[in-house]
Amino acid sequence: MTGVDLLLLALGAVAVGSGALVVGTRHLVRAGLYLVVCLGAVAGMYLVLAAELVAWVQVLIYVGAVVVLLLFAVMLTRAPIGASTDLDRPGWPAALIGGGSGLGLAVLMVDAFRWSTVDLPEPGTAERLGEQIFAHWVLPFEVLSVLLLSALIGAIVLSRPEIGRQGSERRR
Repeated sequence: MTGVDLLLLALGAVAVGSGALVVGTRHLVRAGLYLVVCLGAVAGMYLVLAAELVAWVQVLIYVGAVVVLLLFAVMLTRAPIGASTDLDRPGWPAALIGGGSGLGLAVLMVDAFRWSTVDLPEPGTAERLGEQIFAHWVLPFEVLSVLLLSALIGAIVLSRPEIGRQGSERRR
């Protein structure tokens, strides 16, 4: 077992452990912070696997944007910050479903690959990925950027009720 294997195992253990803490904690804000640790560990695994672009996209999009959005949503909705008793549900159904899903995925992986080795293609680079995105996927990329911009504007309008009121008062 090489150092890379040990690092991947350690990062995987951190990701699985913090993922279990995300769904197991009764503190909503702590769940968001555990999610940061989990997604950061996944980004670390991407770095170890030499997928730097995917790792930094993981950090920027998921850790930077999604978790901040989640925490802002918690703050804007005035959800309870401390331990919440309404989140206290029996854990055995979740453990049963999670264990069954994990076992099913493990059986699927063993059945699909039969412990065989797979020849890896030539490693990709950021340059090749950029060529693919901007040569063949420009239109979907731009449509996605317009969609995200409109969602951001809609979120701002919904979070600031005085903006909507001013427009309706002017029309009267």
